[in-house]
Amino acid sequence: MASAIALCAIAASSRRALISAFSVPSKIMATRTTRPSPSSSFSFPQISSRSSSRLFSTTEEVDPGVVEGTDLRVLKYPHPSLRAPNDEISEEELTGPGSDIARIAKEMFLVMYATNGVGLAAPQVGINKRLMVYNEHGDAQKWMSEVIMVNPRIVEYSEATDVEQEGCLSFPDMGGDVERSKWIKVEAQNLKGKKIKKKFRGWEARIFQHEYDHLDGKVYIDRLTEDGRKEIQPKLDELIDKFGDGGAL
Repeated sequence: MASAIALCAIAASSRRALISAFSVPSKIMATRTTRPSPSSSFSFPQISSRSSSRLFSTTEEVDPGVVEGTDLRVLKYPHPSLRAPNDEISEEELTGPGSDIARIAKEMFLVMYATNGVGLAAPQVGINKRLMVYNEHGDAQKWMSEVIMVNPRIVEYSEATDVEQEGCLSFPDMGGDVERSKWIKVEAQNLKGKKIKKKFRGWEARIFQHEYDHLDGKVYIDRLTEDGRKEIQPKLDELIDKFGDGGAL
């Protein structure tokens, strides 16, 4: 896993669905065959056909309302922050007097765990900065698996892809098939501004790509097929009506 500093859950025998602001109702299923990669620090089952093994959730995603220790909340589509540009975090913001990036990351974890999530990007809590946090286990007790990425960028994608069900806490009670690269190479900074390089595979690569999309103003529904989008459009319309004027579609 990437940074040892600090940044939802997969059972050892059955991978539970990806929540994030990564989330999907726990009833979504998929079939996989396990083929661990010997060079990867995290082994991820490859999909053979999609029919019936748990995908994407620690339990079911929840809206916790007020989260103790923070005023941050997960924003729901079509909140404008989900589509707004996200600024890079400067060295001064990271290391200068009164820097609060570390505090923000800590509070993002509080929100992520409270929602049964595996990852969260700053724009999802109304902070339009290039900052993401995740923990592939979605378990606060496994804090050594927490990852914080500052100003991340993907520098290489594998040509090989797979398709998994994804969802997002900003899009409650819906999900759909998303195609992503099986592995990626990443460059980023940690909370001290130190540059880091990582290669992620499988589950962790998918989590990273999902959160990274948020930093580019993209959301998982942008990657759905036409049929997949039609399937969830009624729920999207409900969110749009509930939000009212000023939403960013």
